[in-house]
Order: sequence, then C-alpha cells, then structure tokens
Amino acid sequence: MAGKLYIVPTPVGNLDDMTLRAVKVLKEADLILAEDTRTSSVLMKHFDIHRPLQSHHKFNEHQTVELVKERILGGLNVALVSDAGTPGISDPGFLLARTCAEEGIEVQTLPGATACIPAIVSSGLPCDRFAFEGFLPQKKGRQTHLLELAKETRTMVFYESPYRLVKTLEQFIEFFGPERPCSVAREISKVHEEHKRGTLAEVAAWFSEHEPKGEIVIVVGGAPPEKTHKKKRYGPPEEGE
Repeated sequence: MAGKLYIVPTPVGNLDDMTLRAVKVLKEADLILAEDTRTSSVLMKHFDIHRPLQSHHKFNEHQTVELVKERILGGLNVALVSDAGTPGISDPGFLLARTCAEEGIEVQTLPGATACIPAIVSSGLPCDRFAFEGFLPQKKGRQTHLLELAKETRTMVFYESPYRLVKTLEQFIEFFGPERPCSVAREISKVHEEHKRGTLAEVAAWFSEHEPKGEIVIVVGGAPPEKTHKKKRYGPPEEGE
C-alpha cells in the first residue's frame, strides 16, 4: 500500500507558531525532506523529533523527485518541510506535490505558517481578494510583468530581499505611481516585527534612510477601477427613446 506525502509548514519566526499536528506528523513520518537539513535540524531538536532527514531543495529536486515518489509508492510516509513557512509558496515543493498528485499518491498539506497572510491582513489594505506575486523575476521579463501589474485592481503581495527593497519600491513608483498605498512588513512573527505603511513614495523614502533588515513582504494596493464616462443601462429603452 502506498504511503502519503505530507507538506508541513514550519514557523517563519516564533517557534510557538508550530502546530501540534505538524509536530505529530513529523514525529510519525518515515522520512523528512528538508530544504536545508542544518536549519531543519535545529527545529527537530527543539521539538524532540528524531526521524531521518534528507536534503530536498531547488538545486536537486529534479534529480530526487522520482526517487521520493517511488519510496512513497513503496509504502513510506514522507513529510516535506522548507526552512520557514509553507513548502511550495516561494519554496521548493510544487514539483514533488505535482508528481505525487499525478501518480495518484495522497498529498496532505497542513495549514500553518506563511508570511504573506499576516502581512496582507496587517497592512490595512483590502484582503478579500489579492494577487500573490512572490519574488519578481530579477531580469528577464521583469519590466513587462510590472507593466501588466500596473493594471491589477487587487491588492498585490510580493516577497523581496532587504538588499533589493529600495530599488524595488522605486520601480513600483515608476510603474504604479508614487501615491499607491503600500505596506512593508519586516521580520513577521519575530521579536523585531515591523510594519511600515504609507504611499509608495513615503515608504521608499523611509527605507532609503533606514536600512532594512530581515525577511521582507511588500503589500501594494491595486489600481483604482477605470471610470466609465457613460453609465450603461440594461433592459429595454424607456418610452420616447
């Protein structure tokens, strides 16, 4: 009988964010796949988890995914974790989940920690509908994509390195306009968590003078809906028209 693939979120900051179910699944797994076994070893030690760890990251996942699939088909229950947050969300995980799903293997993703949801909810910007963009392409296609996003009416969420934050905010000003509302969340769920809110121009100016550090999530308000000059009326014309 085939085993299962469990995708297990891990804390993005405070270790108390780890769920009881996540600890239980990891303690019972036959094998744990980790983005960085050194990072995950710290987490395993903290929660007294003693299961075999195997490296599974973006540089080797194309080579290991078939082997992992065969081990699950052979009956092993495998858990996948990343360094922080939910695997597959700007972290390795999609390829293995797709491969297992296509093979008919049961894939269970546990709810849990991710940086984008606290960032957008805390931003004060509309979060009933939003576009998660993750990390923008560094070079090829970046400007084309930003042109497309300039018309996006939903709130947008981006991940960014602190070293590129100011440059990215300046590009957002160029493509979205300086008055677009923005919130930059830094070090979510950690001791020095911070949220800087304002217009793109105001937030960019702040971080130009205050060097950003830590994990960064940028939340940007969507483009205002285009106004129509003449309201369209539905139904038959009124008498006299």
